[in-house]
Amino acid sequence: MAQSSVLRKRPNERKMESAEKQGRTDRSHSTTDGVSSTKPVFNEKESKRNAIIVRTIWTFIMLIIFFLIIGIGPFWIISAVLLIQVGVFKELISITTKKATNKDLRHTAYLNWYFLLTTIFYLQGRSFVRYSLENFIVSHYTGAIAINLLMNHKFISYCLYVLGFVFFVSSLRRGHLKFQFAQLCITHMILLLVVLQGYCIINNILHGIFWFILPVGLVITNDIFAYICGITFGKTQLISISPKKTVEGFIGAWICTTIMSVFLTFIFSNSAYFICPSANDVLVNCLSGVQCDPNPVFIRQIYRIPSYLSKIVGKDLIQIRPIYLHAIILSNFASLIAPFGGFFASGVKRACGVKDFGDTIPGHGGITDRVDCQFLMGSFSYLYYETFISTHQLNVGNLLQTVIINLSADEIVQFVKSLHSYLYKIGVIDEETFRKLNALI
Repeated sequence: MAQSSVLRKRPNERKMESAEKQGRTDRSHSTTDGVSSTKPVFNEKESKRNAIIVRTIWTFIMLIIFFLIIGIGPFWIISAVLLIQVGVFKELISITTKKATNKDLRHTAYLNWYFLLTTIFYLQGRSFVRYSLENFIVSHYTGAIAINLLMNHKFISYCLYVLGFVFFVSSLRRGHLKFQFAQLCITHMILLLVVLQGYCIINNILHGIFWFILPVGLVITNDIFAYICGITFGKTQLISISPKKTVEGFIGAWICTTIMSVFLTFIFSNSAYFICPSANDVLVNCLSGVQCDPNPVFIRQIYRIPSYLSKIVGKDLIQIRPIYLHAIILSNFASLIAPFGGFFASGVKRACGVKDFGDTIPGHGGITDRVDCQFLMGSFSYLYYETFISTHQLNVGNLLQTVIINLSADEIVQFVKSLHSYLYKIGVIDEETFRKLNALI
């Protein structure tokens, strides 16, 4: 009986021994894991906190870089805008050309970049050549080439585009036609939304840094307050394509951005460096001591207060700079319309199945994720300036460009002699100088 009881216990003992071995194995694993346990264990709250820290640090880094570029002058601001255009184009194209690599249509990417360079040459080429001709080109041979580029710029741009069109048609492949034509349409849409609107932003810089920094500042302000008001009061979803956007955040940002527009205008409009046009000299900086005759919108003007308001404030007239009224209009666009550029970008990301356009900026995603609203705001600011602000004054650069493009060499000589004669008649130069100048040409 004792022997049988021992035999009956053996299966239990085997189970206990197996459990002990399993326990030792588990402990050995836990010991092994103990080495790796020094690594951080995934925690959703900790992950979010780290993401917020990285995002905040890079926000300050971007702000420092932004104000540094603003301080060193229009040339570098324009260069930064061009680089941002290229970066945004690269991110958007990279999302849509992945299938091209899989389908062995690698030439599609080269064609996209070709169209980008052609578009930039058409929009910015003339200004670049003219500025180089005025400031850098000294060789007669190089100068002649630059003048021909100026005179035939549109025709050259058209020929370059047609060359790209011919290359596209010749690259069509059976079985991939739908994809290739869709890619062509996407490329042109990106050029329209990014490069063309980037051209408008560059013109804003040439009108005066104020017309660049105020719209940019309004969009940034609206983005910040939309986030703050959204997490504080947000309950009602604004648009399905962006679930985190709320009506309360949208309205709160609108009110705060309108108030901030007055504050930002007060800061930037009191500096000649910001309000003076830089079309004639893009190499100035904040230490150059820029001076100019300000646009009338920056000068105080007298306005009559409506009768129903004059009784309340106790005044019939008010003296204010018109730029404050224009800034409020810009702030309304930045709050009510420009965010839809961001919603549009969100739709593109969802359509392409990506979370961000890239990982260029840690904690923020790609460049496109940060400037998606800026392009729409920049184009509106440009058209608003040209319609309601610009005085269309003739400057030396525009006049010189007109003379070079429209007059022959003999006509230019005659024009210069006429200027000498005019200066002599009004007493700016004496008779001897007048004769010497005419003798030289």
